[in-house]
Amino acid sequence: MKHVLILSAASLLSLTAVAQNKAILLKEQGALDKAKTEIDANVAEPKLSGKSKTWYTRGQIYEAIAVDQKFNTLDSNAAMTAYDSYKKALEVEPNGGKMAKEINDALTGKMMYSAMMNQGVRKYQAKNYDAAYAAMSMAAQINPADTTAPMYAGISAQQAMNSKGEGANKGTYMTQTKEQFEKYGANGGRDATIWASLAQMYNNDKETDKALATLDKALKILPGNRDLSATRVSILQSSGRVDDAIASMKDYYDKNPTDVQSALNLAILYDNKATEYEKEAKKAMDAGKKGGQLSKKVADEKAVLETYNAEAARLAGAIKKQPKNADLKRQLTDLQTKVVDQKKKMADLDAQMKEEAAKGVDAGASQKSAADLTKKATETRELSKGYYNKVLATDPNSFEANFNLGVYYFNEGAEMKREVDNMSMADYTKNGKEVEGRVCGKFKQALPYFTKAKSIKADDSALNTSLEQLETILKQFEGKNIACVESK
Repeated sequence: MKHVLILSAASLLSLTAVAQNKAILLKEQGALDKAKTEIDANVAEPKLSGKSKTWYTRGQIYEAIAVDQKFNTLDSNAAMTAYDSYKKALEVEPNGGKMAKEINDALTGKMMYSAMMNQGVRKYQAKNYDAAYAAMSMAAQINPADTTAPMYAGISAQQAMNSKGEGANKGTYMTQTKEQFEKYGANGGRDATIWASLAQMYNNDKETDKALATLDKALKILPGNRDLSATRVSILQSSGRVDDAIASMKDYYDKNPTDVQSALNLAILYDNKATEYEKEAKKAMDAGKKGGQLSKKVADEKAVLETYNAEAARLAGAIKKQPKNADLKRQLTDLQTKVVDQKKKMADLDAQMKEEAAKGVDAGASQKSAADLTKKATETRELSKGYYNKVLATDPNSFEANFNLGVYYFNEGAEMKREVDNMSMADYTKNGKEVEGRVCGKFKQALPYFTKAKSIKADDSALNTSLEQLETILKQFEGKNIACVESK
């Protein structure tokens, strides 16, 4: 009986070996369809499915199917099936039994990586982005030092989110994308678009410092990359750090003085900074005016109160002399009511003065601040103009530089015109025509830039509106027989 049992065990071992060998032989012969049929039958056999070798062999066959263009249609998820088979091989016998090393090597091997990547590519091409992400993120896990798999896994997650629109679980997809792009960056990926995308995601999450650190790391790998530098500037600007944005872009431009786009970016940054100064100057001027107006109003109302008090004293004296004079008593009563109302008005003004003082508003200081800010705005606008001119020196057909220089001169003309409009009649009679000639000349300086910009982009609505306004203004000067005097 014992001899029979030994023979039965030997027979079982022989059966297992024969079954696996046949499946492997078919694989080696290139008959992957037959090998698949054979191994699928083996794993369905209870005696064979308890052996690590069976599942290991299944993993090998499905790996081969996943990478073979002729047979990969046999199972569109062949790579995942292979991976699961190797994992099963580790389970059916403790740690895979005697095959532990072969199984673990297969799970992290080049063949398994290639199978996952091929499956991911096919899923991506079929626009099944979730499945593409699953395969490619697994490939990234199989080869943790890789950059290709995490890059495309992140892109697949983005595409999955975009394809589902409003119905997408955006939080999950964004997390998946960031995790994969972070792996890509940690492994030294060199695609600037991926780095910039990761930084923008951090910035959208209000993690500005993390976004900037990401770009700084990217610029160490890709020094001097324009797109990364531009993204860094954009993030600094969007977070309100305009001075840092200017410094960053200027540093890049100084190292790349022939880069027209960087010169244009600097011009726009200075333009925006000048606008910021102008807004702050207006606030300071308004605060100064308000403080000054309140002080003047207090002084005026105080003078009225003093007049009322003096008149009340006079009436009181007259009543003492004529105690039965009803008219004098009526006048005094009316005046006393006015005094009460005036004191209330004075109290309200006093409260407003205290409120302004609590805000730290000092009329004189505000006016000085406004003057300083206006000066800074003018200086910064000049820097902007200088960089626009640098752009045009290299690229005369830059729409942005031509249009913005036209706006620069147009706005200068508009500011000068306001000064003319505020002239007294005496001043206008004395100097008006001469000043208007310079105003016209300033407006006329904008014309060639707007005209050039129109030749580049004729359908730009903002440009066409500005050009129409300019032409109307110049015709008005012409109708008044005012000669335009252009300053050099």
